Amino acid sequence: MNIAIKVDEGVKYYFGNIKWKGNTKYPDTVLSLVLGIRKGDIYNLDILNKKLGKEVSQEGGGVSDLYLDDGYLFFRIDPVETAVYNDTIDFEIRMVEGPQATIKNVTIAGNEKTKEYVIRRELRTIPGEKFSRQDIIRSTREIVNLGYFNQEKVVPNIVPNQEDGTVDINWSVEEKSSDQLELSAGWGGGIGVTGTVGITFNNFSINNIWKKSAWDPLPTGDGQKLSLRVQANGKAYQSYNLSFTEPWLGGKKRNSLTVSLYRSAFRTGGYNYTTSKYAYSDTNSLKNFGVVVALGKQLKWPDDYFTLTYSVNYTLYDLTNYSLFSPDFRNGYSNNLSFKIGLGRYSVDQPIYPHGGSNFMISAQFTPPYSLFTPNYNTSQDQFTLPEYTKFRLTSQWYIPIGKPMGADKSRQFVLYAGVKMGFMGRYNSEANFSPFERFQLGDAGLTNNFGLLGYEIISQRGYPVYQNSDPRLNPEQTGATQFFTMFNKYTLEMRYPFVTSPSSTIYGETFFEAANGWYDYQSYNPFRLRRDVGVGLRFFLPMFGLLGFDYAIGLDRIQNGSLSNASRFTFMLGVEPE
Repeated sequence: MNIAIKVDEGVKYYFGNIKWKGNTKYPDTVLSLVLGIRKGDIYNLDILNKKLGKEVSQEGGGVSDLYLDDGYLFFRIDPVETAVYNDTIDFEIRMVEGPQATIKNVTIAGNEKTKEYVIRRELRTIPGEKFSRQDIIRSTREIVNLGYFNQEKVVPNIVPNQEDGTVDINWSVEEKSSDQLELSAGWGGGIGVTGTVGITFNNFSINNIWKKSAWDPLPTGDGQKLSLRVQANGKAYQSYNLSFTEPWLGGKKRNSLTVSLYRSAFRTGGYNYTTSKYAYSDTNSLKNFGVVVALGKQLKWPDDYFTLTYSVNYTLYDLTNYSLFSPDFRNGYSNNLSFKIGLGRYSVDQPIYPHGGSNFMISAQFTPPYSLFTPNYNTSQDQFTLPEYTKFRLTSQWYIPIGKPMGADKSRQFVLYAGVKMGFMGRYNSEANFSPFERFQLGDAGLTNNFGLLGYEIISQRGYPVYQNSDPRLNPEQTGATQFFTMFNKYTLEMRYPFVTSPSSTIYGETFFEAANGWYDYQSYNPFRLRRDVGVGLRFFLPMFGLLGFDYAIGLDRIQNGSLSNASRFTFMLGVEPE
C-alpha cells in the first residue's frame, strides 16, 4: 500500500506590536526588555509563554520571575491576541500585580535526626519578610548541599493566603545516611598487609557527646563534621588523622572553624636473609606531626556565595638517616610553618551530581621570610630546618547543563564539567633555592600521600604515570626519580551523564579530556606545552562508603608507532575526587 501525504504549511506568522496593560510596578520599556521579543520575530507561542513565565523554563528570568522575586505571589499574566493582519499578530499582555505577600509561617517536617535549627539557619524564607521566588530556590540549594537529605525530596510547599496577603511555606525533607565508612586492605611490595580504616560523621553533635541516650552509634544532629582515619602496614608505615569542623561558629553567622591533627611515620629497611623477612627500623625513618587551624567567613559582597578563609599550618618533620629532599639533609628536624588566605565562591546546586553552578578558589600561602634575617640562609641547614616559600593556587570549576532532562526524572541530564587548576611557588630571596617543601607531583591517580606525609601536593593525571626526572640541571642522583615541580597547569573537560540518581546510590559515567604539565622555574614555563590524555570513567556514590571511581585513559603523547599498549592506564579512586 502506498500512501501519499499532502502538506499545506500555510502562512508563516510573525509577532507584531506588543502592548502592556495593568503594570504599575515596572514601566513598559523594562517589561519589553525582559520579554526579549521584538516586532518581526517569528511567531512562537511556546517562547512567549516561557518568556512571560506562564510555563516553567530551566533558564528562568521571565516576566513572572521579576514579580515573584519581589513578593508579588498573587501576580497573574495573560497574553491576548488583539489583531491578526496579513502575516502579523499583535498582542496585549494583561496583568494583575496584586499585593506583595509576606511570609507568615515556616514549618519543617521529615527531619528525624537533624535538629530543626540546623535546617532553619540555612533558610532564606523568614517569617515577616517579603516573599521571594529566588529565596525559595536558594534555600532549596542550601538544604541539599548539607548532604543530609535526599535531594529529590526537598520540597517547599507554598500555601498562599490571599485574604490577608500572606503565605505559609511548609518545607518537607527526607533524611538519608550521610556518614561514610572506609575499609580497605592490600598485599604486596614486600611489606605484607596494608590496611585502612576511616569513618566520617557528617552530622555530628559535640554538644551531646556526654549524653548517653544520644549515642546511636554517635551523637548526631548538630551539623558538625568529625573524621577519623588510621592507615598502617605493620612497622613500615602508620598514619593517624583527626579532623573536626563546626560550620556555624557561635551559631549566628556562617563562620566555620576546622581543626585537623595528623601523625605519620614511615620507615625504610631491607631484606633479612637470615629471617627471610623485610626488617624496618627507626634508624631509617621519616616521622611527622602536623596541625591545621582554619577559620572561614561568609561574605556579603560581591554576593553571599563568597567565602574568605584564613588558616595556620604547621608540620614538624623528624628525619633519621633519611634523604627526603636532598642528600645534604638526612638527619634532624624541619619546621614547616605557613599562613594561608583564600577567597572562594561556591554556587554549585548540589554536591553529588551537580547540574549547574561553579566553584572558584584563589589562595596565597606564605612562610616567615627567614632568609631576610638569617645569614647564609641558602648555604646553611636553615633552608631545610626552616623552609621558606610563597605559594599561590587557583581552582576554577564550572558545571553546565547540556540539552533537556530525559524522561520524567529531571536529574537525568548531560552535564559538561570544565576545570582549570594552577599552582605557582615563589621566593623572598632570588638568590635562594626554591623550597623543597610544598612542591607539586603530577601524574597517576592521585591516591597516595593524601595526608601530606612527604610535604608536597599530588596533582593527578589519569593517562600518565608519576612524572619522572629527566632534567640535567637536577642532582644526578635524582635522575629517574619522581619530579617535584614549583609550578603546574591542569585543564579538564568532562561530559557526564547519570545512570542512577536515588537516595541509596548515584551512578554516572563520563568521557574526559585532560592536559597538564609541570615546570621548575618561570624561565622554563610554557602554558602551551602540555601532556594530553582522553578516556572514559564511571563514578559510584554510596552513602555509606562515599565516592568510588574507575577510569580508563590513553596518554596521547605516550602513543608510539600507533600502539596503545604502553599509552593506556586503568586508575582507581576512593573517597574524594583527587586534584
